[in-house]
Amino acid sequence: MATFFEGESHTFSEYLLVPGYSSSQNVPANVSLKTPLVKYKRGEQPAITMNIPMVSAIMQSVSGPRLAVALAQQGGISFIYGSQTPEDEASMVREVKSYKAGFVISDSTLTPDMTLQDVLDIRETTGHTTMPVTEDGSAFGKFCGIVTSRDYRVSRDDRNLKVSDFMTHASDCVTALPTVSLKECNDIIWDNKINQLPIVDKNGNLCSLVFRKDYDSHKARPDELLDEHKRYIVGAGINTRDYAERVPLLVEAGADVLCIDSSEGFSEWQKLTLDWIRQNYGDSVKVGAGNVVDAEGFRYLADCGADFIKVGIGGGSICITREQKGIGRGQASALIDVCRARDEYFEETGVYVPVCSDGGIVYDYHMTLAFAMGADFLMLGRYFARFDESPTRRVNVNGSYMKEYWGEGSARARNWARYDLGGSKKQLSFVEGVDSYVPYAGPLKDNVEGSLTKVRSTMCNCGALDLSELREKAKITLVSATSLVEGGAHDVMLKESPSENSFRS
Repeated sequence: MATFFEGESHTFSEYLLVPGYSSSQNVPANVSLKTPLVKYKRGEQPAITMNIPMVSAIMQSVSGPRLAVALAQQGGISFIYGSQTPEDEASMVREVKSYKAGFVISDSTLTPDMTLQDVLDIRETTGHTTMPVTEDGSAFGKFCGIVTSRDYRVSRDDRNLKVSDFMTHASDCVTALPTVSLKECNDIIWDNKINQLPIVDKNGNLCSLVFRKDYDSHKARPDELLDEHKRYIVGAGINTRDYAERVPLLVEAGADVLCIDSSEGFSEWQKLTLDWIRQNYGDSVKVGAGNVVDAEGFRYLADCGADFIKVGIGGGSICITREQKGIGRGQASALIDVCRARDEYFEETGVYVPVCSDGGIVYDYHMTLAFAMGADFLMLGRYFARFDESPTRRVNVNGSYMKEYWGEGSARARNWARYDLGGSKKQLSFVEGVDSYVPYAGPLKDNVEGSLTKVRSTMCNCGALDLSELREKAKITLVSATSLVEGGAHDVMLKESPSENSFRS
C-alpha cells in the first residue's frame, strides 16, 4: 500500500510568525544575514559564506552575467543557466570572473547609421539613456562617439535623424586607456565634469564605460561577495548527462560552485554525477544537488556528498509539474520536513549540509517564514526576472512595462536535460513550465535592499539578530482562510494601491 503523509501539504501563505521578546539591541542595523552556502564540519567554517541568503535560479530568463555581477555586488550568488552549450556557459562564467568592477561592458551599442527612432526603441527596451556608438555596433568596435539623453529632443527632432548627426563625436569625447585604474577614472570624470568615461584602447576600439553614478554605489557595497583574488563569486548549473564535458570547462572558467539542475533529485543520476565529480576533483569542487521534498530525499543526497540540497518541486510561478505529473509537495511542508532531517543529520554526523528553499515565495514575508522554518538560503526565479539586470527584454504590454519570463520546462527553453529520466531520447515529451510576463520592477539593488529590510525588521520582531537565532526563537502558527482576509486591508475603500515595492508572484 502507498505511504501516506500525516496532515495536509502546506504553503507559506498558510503560516504567520508570532512576535517574540525583542530587546533594545533588536534593530535592523544589527541584524546579520550571513549564511553558509556549502557543507562544513562541526567546529569548522564553510568554504563559501554568503552575505545575504539569496541565489538566482538556474534559468535562461534569469541568470546571465549581468545579473550575476549585480547580485554578487549585493552579497548573493547567481547560478549561470546550464541549458546552453558547455562552451557558452563557461564563457558567461568567465565574463563574470573577469569583470572589472566599475568598468561596464555596453549592451546598448549604436552604429552611426542608426536613427533616433532606433535610439528610442533601445531606450524603451533596456532603460539605458547613455549609448556608445561604434562602427559595427559591437561592444568592442571602433569607437565613433556617444549618445546621451541631452543629445536630442524627442518633441522636436525627426525620428529619422541619423545617430551620426546628433551624437557627441569621438574627437569631442574625453576618453581613457584600458590601463587606467578605477580611481583614476573617477578623478577624470570629476575633473572634466562629465557623467561617463569611455575606455578606448590605442587602436581606437571601445573597451568599456565608467559612469559617475557608479562611483557612489561602488563605495556603498559593503556586502559584495568576492573570492581571494577580489573577483565576484559566481555559480553555474550542470545536468546529469554531459557533466564529464561541462564540469571541466566550468571549473577552468573559474566557477566557484556548481549545482545540479533537475526537477526531481532523488535519483541515481545525481549520485553518478556527484561520484564523478568527487573522483575527478575531490572536495575542491563544490556542488549542490536536488530538488527533493522530504527527509528521505535529503538523506540520500547528503550521503551522496552534496554540498547543499535544494528543496521544492512544482512551487515555482512558471512550473506546472504538479499539474502535469501530480508530483510535488507544498513548499512549507517540504521545507520543514527537510530542515528537520538536516538538523538530525548534523547531530549524527557532525556535518552541516545547508538547505536551499527553491520556489513558493509569493510575498516578501514568505522569505522570513522560509528562514524561520529552516532554510539557509533561497533560490529565486521570478523575483530576479523582474529586474533590469535579467537577460530578457523589457516590453510594453497594454501600457505597462513587463519582462519576459519562461520556465526551463517550457517549450521555449527546451531544457530536456533538466527533466531527463534516462534513455536515449533527448527532447521534452511534454512541457512542465510556461512562457509568461512579469511586471518590470527596476534595478536589482533597490529591490533586494527593500525585501531584506523587511526580513531584518521581522527578525527583530522575533528577537533574532541572525538566521540561526531566528530558527531557534521563531514561533509559527497556522492561519485560517478568514484570518488571511483579516491580515490585509479590509472593510475600507482604498485611496490608492498598496506599495508596488512589495514582491508578489
